[in-house]
Amino acid sequence: MPLKGLFLDHLATRMAYAEKALSATGFDALVISSGQPFTYFADDQDAPFNTVPHFRHYCPLTGPHHVLVLKPGAKPMLVRYAPEDFWYEQLPLGSPFWAEGFDLVEAPSLDAVWEKVGQPKRAAYIGNETDRAAAAGLELNPASITAFLDWGRSYKTPYEIHCIEEATVTAALGHAAGRKAFLAGASELEIHYAFMEAVGCLEFELAFASIVAQNEKGATLHYENKRSFRGGNTLLLDCGARHLGYASDITRTTPAPSCDPRFKALVDGMEKNMLEICAAVRPHMPFGELHHFSHLKLAGLLKEHGLLDADPEEAVALGLTRPFYPHGLGHHLGIQVHDVAGKLAGPDGSIAPPPAGHPTLRTTRTTEPGHVITIEPGLYFIPMLLRPFRENEHKARFDWKLIDELSPNGGIRIEDDMLVTETGGRNLTRKHLPN
Repeated sequence: MPLKGLFLDHLATRMAYAEKALSATGFDALVISSGQPFTYFADDQDAPFNTVPHFRHYCPLTGPHHVLVLKPGAKPMLVRYAPEDFWYEQLPLGSPFWAEGFDLVEAPSLDAVWEKVGQPKRAAYIGNETDRAAAAGLELNPASITAFLDWGRSYKTPYEIHCIEEATVTAALGHAAGRKAFLAGASELEIHYAFMEAVGCLEFELAFASIVAQNEKGATLHYENKRSFRGGNTLLLDCGARHLGYASDITRTTPAPSCDPRFKALVDGMEKNMLEICAAVRPHMPFGELHHFSHLKLAGLLKEHGLLDADPEEAVALGLTRPFYPHGLGHHLGIQVHDVAGKLAGPDGSIAPPPAGHPTLRTTRTTEPGHVITIEPGLYFIPMLLRPFRENEHKARFDWKLIDELSPNGGIRIEDDMLVTETGGRNLTRKHLPN
């Protein structure tokens, strides 16, 4: 289906859900603004602008101060902020594929925007332009309707899946370029630039701040520095792109020819584990079960390679895999990289508790058709997490000499984006980035 048709179907689905949300929470209208920029304290410079995610869920129009007014049974009104301003580039709207879905009006000033919005009765407001919304008599960011809408955002429409997959296509080009640069001896900063050039975007347009980590820096989970060091033995590259506001999130770990062959064997083993975990994705599965399965796979790999002397079930029960793998298996993905509602039990905002033994998961939901989740198992050599095990009752279970010899290589993470379907899972990444 053409993009226009995908979007209009998406908008119809979202509007039907918005009507349910309004009915369930006692409101008659929903007002969502695209947001206002954040200005640095004691300065006149703004941070890079990010659209309010709930606005983007209904409309891909970029830029600040636009407003949507949603009412049951009515075409959504979009007030486009179009100032006459010679300081900044003003692009004409043209005829975007999405315009037909809205009653579109333009306003040359902020006052004019909110004059168009008016003062709808019993209306909820979502956004950060709270002074304007309060003056219009709107209820500001009510938790009830926000939770209801967050729950609905977990179920992706065909339009949203198309956008995420297109973001994956672009990110795959960046990963290929980054890997090529690394194998040619590039620094972390040069690899970062290679990724952006292949994606064709500015730094703030990436899905998130890139993680470009060579050698021991791969053991820092959210490493964001960019060293000039060249000639690394390993590269952990965690980067994503965007398409019409939707994100991809992909990680690859690449050993250089100079890498310790024992670490290279662990990378190969993690790749095998990764594909088996992805194959295990199915609907109606508590995410905690999948996370537990990933720990069992890691425990088997650690035993196979002599790092840990324990059978998988015992190792996981005793917590022996946690210092090697301290994060959750993945998270929901969509407009936000760490998309909303990962811990909700329902649209009423109730919380799904984490499973016993895995208290810090980012996602505690049961997978359902239409969810898009990341699958990102890891194996890291993190001194601060391994240190307590050097002296506790389990210290003899670890081969500390081997651990110390492999620690300079940092860590391994491999990450794909998965669509949960009625029959299992569809990997959105591997078609475009096979390894």
